[in-house]
Amino acid sequence: MPKPYESEFTLFMREWLEKHPGEKEVKRTGQALWWDRPQDPEATSRFKAAHVPVEPYYYDIPH
Repeated sequence: MPKPYESEFTLFMREWLEKHPGEKEVKRTGQALWWDRPQDPEATSRFKAAHVPVEPYYYDIPH
């Protein structure tokens, strides 16, 4: 069975991560900092309630 295709970038990243094993921990730390944040349902509902609809053409002057 032939080996599935892997891009040059994927091969480069695999090799680079083997040479720099500490980068996986740095990645996890960055992900936790920016993405894995606790959600506040009350704040989310306030943001949705305060949403103002945008006109179809933003620069159009209402007549």
